[in-house]
Amino acid sequence: MSPSLLFRRGFTQALLCGGIGLSSAFSFAQSNRIDQIRSDAPALAAYGAFDIGVKTLQFKHPNQWDMLNAKSGQDVPMYDRPLTTEIWYPGQADPAAINAGEYHVFFRDGKTQITLHGKALRDAKPNRTNGAYPLVIMSHGYPGNRFLMSPIAENLASKGYVVASIDHTDSTYSDQGAFPSTLRNRPLDVSFVIDEMVKANRNAASPFKDLIDENRIALIGYSMGGYGVINKLGGGFSDKATQFPNLPKDSLNLLLHANPDFAKRRDPRIKAAVAFAPWGWKQGFWNEDGLKGIQTPMLFIAGSVDDVSGYAPGVRNIYEGSIHADRYLLTFENANHNAGAPMPPPQEAWKSVPWLPVTPAAHYVDAVWDNVRMNNISQHFIAAFLGKHLEQDAAKAAHLDVLEYAQQGKWSANPDGSFKADHTYWKGFPARTAVGLRLEHLGAAAR
Repeated sequence: MSPSLLFRRGFTQALLCGGIGLSSAFSFAQSNRIDQIRSDAPALAAYGAFDIGVKTLQFKHPNQWDMLNAKSGQDVPMYDRPLTTEIWYPGQADPAAINAGEYHVFFRDGKTQITLHGKALRDAKPNRTNGAYPLVIMSHGYPGNRFLMSPIAENLASKGYVVASIDHTDSTYSDQGAFPSTLRNRPLDVSFVIDEMVKANRNAASPFKDLIDENRIALIGYSMGGYGVINKLGGGFSDKATQFPNLPKDSLNLLLHANPDFAKRRDPRIKAAVAFAPWGWKQGFWNEDGLKGIQTPMLFIAGSVDDVSGYAPGVRNIYEGSIHADRYLLTFENANHNAGAPMPPPQEAWKSVPWLPVTPAAHYVDAVWDNVRMNNISQHFIAAFLGKHLEQDAAKAAHLDVLEYAQQGKWSANPDGSFKADHTYWKGFPARTAVGLRLEHLGAAAR
């Protein structure tokens, strides 16, 4: 028996027998890292060749509806809506940097600031050698924050993307407010941040001057972020959406499929989008007519037992109904709502707090799948999908051309490691690792 196996067996027995307390075990196993790549990760999960910079920008969206202070029978008050945004980008390394890779953030308890650890250098000089780079806008769940999908954000920056991840006001751990604000603002926030990043790209005083390719933009959203992504791409809400409880009158009018001006909101600069567990189908926010407006290539990622957004009915209906888009659906079999998107739970999240009904870790974890494993699989397929549509990289795109059910693939290799003619295993996955996954593809129907 190998020493590592002996250690794992001994550690497990000690844990089960009470020799190691549960909290101590989690403290030992986790260090709040967002940059973990497991040895069994698929090929495209690996970090890219670029060093990573990170910078925080403060945006304000002027003259927006103040949904939290809306009162029945009165005009909705207006305010300048703050949107803190974290920007990851290809950067220049600094060997003398202190505290590189540290992020001081709030986690799910909404009150405690913790430290995450990654690879990015705060306020690093941009690496302009291979720019301009595609822009990715990232939108978290409800509640969440701009760091919830930071393992994906850092990873993409290392591969030559500028990633702008939004703190959606009224929807973060620290300022979670009434749901109608999220329902109205998600696609509007995304549109505004795209425009602000384009302004930064054109501003001679901006550190991002000429760093972004404005015609190669992608969106990534999780849960309510996925909801906003679907709408931003042209998936107009149904009239039934306006009946959602406590929504101020006319607050969704801009975003309805029935609005004759809604189609103008489609942004041709957006070339691809990833929607993790997009919310809204079960609640009637979409129907077949509304989804026909989506023409942008999409990658949907979901768990097959999602009890928040739903799977079938739920995410699968949105996938199938987006008939004018070339799209994929990656399913984590037996995973719930947290499939693929959330970072691993911070070690502080395993301690219960009296103001939440469940331990904060429940916000991140899945009952079946390991977070790092899911993150690595998502990193792999996002790299393949964006590589296809934003980079026109056929080698990356080839990782999308696999059998529908991973377990049906056959591993067939020669002694020198080359593959035999009958090898059908999922491309990029090490032997015995492509299990519990399903990848479907539907082409765009003619308009």
